[in-house]
Amino acid sequence: MSASRRSGTTDELGPGEPGRDGSDLLAALLDGMDAALCAFDADGVLTHWNREAERILGWTAAEAVGRRGFAGWAVRTADAEEVESRLMSAMEAPGRQVHEFALLTKEGGRVLVRTQSAAVRGPDGKPAGVYCAFSEVHTQIDLERSIALSEALFQDAGWGVVLVDADLRPAVVNTHAAQAFGTTPGSVLGRPLGDLLWTGVEELESALTHVLSEGAPPAPADMWVGVRAPDGDRRRCWLSGFVRLASPLAEEPVPLGVGWLFQDVTEAKTTEQEAAMLRFRANQLHRAARAAAECENPGEAAAVHLDFALAGFADHALVDRVARTGSTDEQAPLRLVRTVATPAGAPGPSHLTGRAGLPLRYAEGHPALQCVERAGSVRADAAAADPEQAREWALARQWPRDSVHALCAVLRSRGRTLGVVTFLRAAGRSRFERTDAMYAEDVAVRIAMALDLEELEELAKKP
Repeated sequence: MSASRRSGTTDELGPGEPGRDGSDLLAALLDGMDAALCAFDADGVLTHWNREAERILGWTAAEAVGRRGFAGWAVRTADAEEVESRLMSAMEAPGRQVHEFALLTKEGGRVLVRTQSAAVRGPDGKPAGVYCAFSEVHTQIDLERSIALSEALFQDAGWGVVLVDADLRPAVVNTHAAQAFGTTPGSVLGRPLGDLLWTGVEELESALTHVLSEGAPPAPADMWVGVRAPDGDRRRCWLSGFVRLASPLAEEPVPLGVGWLFQDVTEAKTTEQEAAMLRFRANQLHRAARAAAECENPGEAAAVHLDFALAGFADHALVDRVARTGSTDEQAPLRLVRTVATPAGAPGPSHLTGRAGLPLRYAEGHPALQCVERAGSVRADAAAADPEQAREWALARQWPRDSVHALCAVLRSRGRTLGVVTFLRAAGRSRFERTDAMYAEDVAVRIAMALDLEELEELAKKP
């Protein structure tokens, strides 16, 4: 407990409640402080000394209170006059005075402390003494560093910093993070994450909830999100790190929220994914060529090329061949015959069809017919968002009912158009892009070569 040389005063605590020594209440308040505190009267005699001061220097309140100044026990004698004059000068100076001193511990060691001192005024308003709060300099520097780091993160950091409260709503957002959200820092605060992101919200909230309950993950995570921005929705990849924030004032850690730090790595991740996709597709073409070389029937080789191309690329695939007719009329309508197709039900290898040579009933303007006429790739998508309308769109083109995106590549060999290969994707996949068309064209060249070889063999068998 702290001690005081001034005793005998009492506080009125309420009607019917007995008075207590005011120094007991003051001592309890002083001992509960996190900072070391001492006080001097106008003559420089030490009147108060709390537990934190005892912890830092080792002198108990009973040993410290009543001494005149620090000379000979808490400060070296050679430094005592300067230290005391600077402390006591706070009686005449306005506001607080900040100084750094080297104090002595009870064991004889030296501790560099930073002090804040100010005058204590009596009832008449005149200075009656000085109080001095002090802490170890390294502790103060650690605090200042923490504050400086926080300010730097929220002002100058080149990555997004968001403090999310326990309700998973942004409480503090730095400028970089606000720009990533496509808005200003003030407009983000307190809003649900679902108002800021249109995809990836569930994954992000799950990660934040995990950090609140279990703590920070061992490594950063890639979070793919869709950002709602005034200039349109954007899909971004944010490399995200999380830390749990707990109150240092509680006896047990009480989660205050989560610190979320992220950096936009969309370009790097997109480049990485594209490179991985190109490697996979090149490997598939290589494997398909080796497997097709072992096929005795060129038609089976075409099916093998189709099966290898389908992996990771599309959900369905069809090969339609230009029907051979005896007519030489160039104005005769174009007819296509189904040659190879993937199973309509359960996944499995493609099977050869079209032995009967019956033409497909493709309507005018069908993407496959356009592909053959133009001798170039054609992409098509079901524009309707309604699933039922999308099914009608697919069935009208004689494609599997779950087809939403289509890519047709022409089959050409020896300067002739042999047919068309059609790749189809369901609603769970993205639409075909230009890089997909280039891959489909590579596959089409190999299929066309196999079909052309099959045609040459059939001609050779005829008498």
